[in-house]
Amino acid sequence: MNVRTHERDARAVPRKGSTDLDLIWKALADETRRAILDGLRNGPQTTSAIVARFPELTRFGVMKHIQVLRDAGLINTREEGRSCVNSLNAVPIRRIYERWVSKFAEHWATTLIGLKESLEKDTEDQRSRKK
Repeated sequence: MNVRTHERDARAVPRKGSTDLDLIWKALADETRRAILDGLRNGPQTTSAIVARFPELTRFGVMKHIQVLRDAGLINTREEGRSCVNSLNAVPIRRIYERWVSKFAEHWATTLIGLKESLEKDTEDQRSRKK
């Protein structure tokens, strides 16, 4: 096992006490990695195509970002001949949504429905008073 492979494997293992969601949050924290994921929403792309979208970065720099996304499970990669094709894996993002967003969304949806019903009742009460 060479050093590069070993370092990559060590990054993929969450530290004691952390969860695999930590890797996802860390991967999503970087603007370049989010831009890579945005590009993959339209469909799979080769690593070379992704690198070409970031002319301000070195190939090595973009490849490091791709590896962080792979380690977090946000990108799936398959080899096609000499090319690597990368595709978005939305499952980890869905897990974040379910854990963090959906609970808040449910609260606000319930609150807004209550507000709507209250306003409609007030409007009805005002109409009936005018009659």
